[in-house]
Amino acid sequence: MHGAGLCGLICIYNRVGNQGCPVADQTVQALWAARALLPDGWASDVRINLAYGRIAAVQTGAAPATTDTRAEVLLPGLGNLHSHAFQRGMAGLTEVGGRSGDSFWSWRELMYRFVDRLDPDSLQAIAEQAYVEMLEAGFTRVGEFHYLHHSVSGAPYAQPAEMAERIVAAAAGTGIGLTLLPVFYAHSDFGGAPPNPAQRRLIHDIDGFARLLSDCARSLAALPDAVLGLAPHSLRAVTPAQLAALAPLVDGPIHIHIAEQQREVEACLAWSGQRPVQWLYANAPVDARWCLVHATHVEAGELDAIISSGAVVGLCPITEANLGDGLFPMQAFASRGGRFGVGSDSNVLIDAAEELRLLEYGQRLQLRARNVLAPADTSSGRWLYSSALAGAAQALGSGQPGICVGASADLLELDHTHPALLARTDDALLDSWLFAARAGAVRHVWRAGQWVVRDGRHVARERVAARFAAVMQTLLHG
Repeated sequence: MHGAGLCGLICIYNRVGNQGCPVADQTVQALWAARALLPDGWASDVRINLAYGRIAAVQTGAAPATTDTRAEVLLPGLGNLHSHAFQRGMAGLTEVGGRSGDSFWSWRELMYRFVDRLDPDSLQAIAEQAYVEMLEAGFTRVGEFHYLHHSVSGAPYAQPAEMAERIVAAAAGTGIGLTLLPVFYAHSDFGGAPPNPAQRRLIHDIDGFARLLSDCARSLAALPDAVLGLAPHSLRAVTPAQLAALAPLVDGPIHIHIAEQQREVEACLAWSGQRPVQWLYANAPVDARWCLVHATHVEAGELDAIISSGAVVGLCPITEANLGDGLFPMQAFASRGGRFGVGSDSNVLIDAAEELRLLEYGQRLQLRARNVLAPADTSSGRWLYSSALAGAAQALGSGQPGICVGASADLLELDHTHPALLARTDDALLDSWLFAARAGAVRHVWRAGQWVVRDGRHVARERVAARFAAVMQTLLHG
């Protein structure tokens, strides 16, 4: 960070009453890598000059300067296009089956009970822990699908964007890039059904939501490369008129949960006579600004519409497996150039490599074949990583992805001495990280030129972990 940007982060961070400092200003001016993955492929002896958190120049075949920070294997950082940060605090607490069966819908009731325990301080502590883990895993920007807006009673806070500001503070305190997606939620089911009491902390009308967006924009102004979008929660949660009113409120990305569960598809058919994605394309101007999160249960015509519109599908394989959602028809989508990215969603487990691994493995299990997504004679790991990198950048509104001039200096170094990566190079090394490595394969991470992860540990991990531990003890046993 630099100049007024860093001062702004400190101002936000301290205003919400956190102890300690945000990520220290450890800005790198230049990096040199023995091998780096550039947009047109792997290159040797790559020297990257940075300025104001962005990449100012890239040279290949270059000798390192004595002041350069050196790396062995450098990759661009990956975007996490879908997160509910607060759910990291309930990870592992819903793994007991109900007597009448368990599903997404019973999980959601447990989630609402956890929501009732959260206040601004605990939200920020949990979000910081989640963001530290994301950065350590190689995620350098997060799309925060933020719907916990109001106090426990359902009344707005004195500052309506109080909870959103805590998300901003958590990003400032950890250094992760932030695309904030305030969520509009007004109804409990299709056709404008009134919200239920458990949803009272989520609910807005259009005028109140517009004010929330304005407050969020002011909070984000101190984060130099933050992006503001919005998210109609789902077709269950908005009426057609509300959906039409939302899109003009921001210039940034628009994300929506859609067709995640078969029950949702059946309810949409009963309400409208159309499937969710089918209805959306018939009634909304879906284009490349949009991210359709999950889109699990889609048919061929709906895939055609998504691909033609240029929208991104946001896939969250770990959460989708945890919740029993089903499998998106990824091979059919990918073979026709569909755009996608991955997200950690419920944050039950935060692992960038695992999201991509499980995306491929789910398709292998369904199709009973190997290496089913990448084109023939192409590295599966390289294809998964590069495709998810581009899709996330589009869906998060973060600009040109990759190690190239003008891009944010969001970079990670793989540890070539990790047992799973020994004696590998280039695509074989990337394949081995995604399919054969566990913890410890990501050595260093730089975000906007700032060194935020060193030797596998976030520079603020101890402070963040201590606060998280105290909050969790209070939430679960206090």
